[in-house]
Formats: sequence, structure tokens, C-alpha cells
Amino acid sequence: MSHQLDQFLKRAEALLARVEAIVPPAAAAPDWLASTAFRWRKRGHTGFLQPVPRPAKIAFDDLQHIGRQKAQIEQNTRQFVEGKPANNVLLTGARGTGKSSLIKACLAAFAPQGLRLIEVDKADLHDLPDIMDLVAGRPERFVVFCDDLSFEEGESGYKALKVALDGSVSAVIDNVLIYATSNRRHLMPERMSDNATYTHDDDGDLHPGETVEEKISLSERFGLWLSFYPFKQDDYLGIVAHWLAAFGCSVPQIADARAEALQWALQRGSRSGRVAWQFARDYAGRLK
Repeated sequence: MSHQLDQFLKRAEALLARVEAIVPPAAAAPDWLASTAFRWRKRGHTGFLQPVPRPAKIAFDDLQHIGRQKAQIEQNTRQFVEGKPANNVLLTGARGTGKSSLIKACLAAFAPQGLRLIEVDKADLHDLPDIMDLVAGRPERFVVFCDDLSFEEGESGYKALKVALDGSVSAVIDNVLIYATSNRRHLMPERMSDNATYTHDDDGDLHPGETVEEKISLSERFGLWLSFYPFKQDDYLGIVAHWLAAFGCSVPQIADARAEALQWALQRGSRSGRVAWQFARDYAGRLK
């Protein structure tokens, strides 16, 4: 009998070892005092929150010509850190217009009130339940940041994000919001063939088909939509002037930079805020 028991225990231990090799361990709690910003990282099958040693220092005042979007996300984030109802936010539109920078500015402004940022890559969105478990019950307020987000049909992160935005059988965690940026308004590719799924009723009303409804359903789960548009020439030059001043250039130097700034934008094919910042760095660096 003793021999049989020993054999059984050995087989049980061997089975447990195989299960442990397959099932990843629970994510370890990070050092919450190490930073105000974290990145979700993977090592093998195990995920963990990695503190960001030097979070970006971007002020709201550094972001020019997006006043309406800035006011809306600032108000939403203020409500959130004060424990009031607030919405998940989707920022969409032209590249280089300040979508990601606006989220970083929220962290810089509200970190003293307990705001924390967790950056998650699209490929790791299926780990959102693990991230939620780590932060549930914490006194801080967390924004999960998904940058440059878009999906193709069948990607696993799509459903994970839908569940995180709306909750499943469990309630939505009240100290977490999701802020995402994308160049696609509906986060999914939109094709001409989708138009064929629309139907008309007897009154002539147009109704989207199932394919279109599915593509719209994810973006509609974000309570606040912020749209960004390409800058006009004067707006672009205003942003250039702001950054040149920030880099220590004088008023005459800023005026002299105008023609070069326009040529720089023409070469890049864009008058975005990012292009303005890159020109200002180049121009100011050559003057020093």
C-alpha cells in the first residue's frame, strides 16, 4: 500500500510540474513608487509592469491649435482623478497632430493627484484582465494607454478590448480608463465591399449590415471621441515658433526660420505638429 501511495505521489508531482510549465504564474505587483508611468512587458509567458524611469514631460501649453480636444480630455481626466464619472477616450485623425502627446500631458498634469499611465502594445491586449487584476483596489487612478491602435479581422486583442471597455460578467473597474489613439476612426479597415451590406427599409432609411455594425461596435464603446485634423499653414508656423522659443531662439531668429520651416514641411509632405517640432530641433541645434 505504501509503495502504491509513493508511486501515486510521484505521478501527481510530475503532473503538477507539467501544468506549472504550461500555466504562467500570476503577474507580480510592481513597485508603485518607482514611477508614474509603466509599460506592460512579457518575459516568456509571464507579463509584468515595468516602471518607466523618466516619463515624458509634456505640458498642455506645449500643444498648440488643438484647444477643443485639449479642454475635453483635460476635463475628462480631471473628473476621473477626482473620483467622478468619466469616459474611455478614443483620439483619432491626422498623424502628428498631438494625439499621443495629449495623453502624456494628462499624466504630467495629474500625476500629483494620483494618476498613473500604463502603456500596452496592441499585441498584448489579451493580457488586459491580468492588468486589471493588478490595479484593482489600488488608491491610484490608472489610464491604460494604447497608442496607434488598429485591428485586422480576427485579431485576438479586438475582443479583449471590447470586454475591457464594457466589462463581462464582472463590473468595470472604477479606477481604470482606456485612452487609445488611432488613425482609423473605427479602428478597423473599411472597404468598398462593406457598402454592399447596407439595406433600405420601406421609408428609405439606410441601415448598416452586420459587417459594418461589427466594425463600428468597438469604437462606440469609447464614451468620448476626439478628432484631429491637419494643420493649416499659419497653425504649423505658430507651432514652429512655439518650439523655437522653447529652445531659446530669439524673435528675429524665429522670423528668419519661416521660409526654412515651410520648405521642411514641403519636403516631409506634412504640416503636422510633429514635423514642426522636428524642424525646430534641427534649426535651433544648428544655431547653437
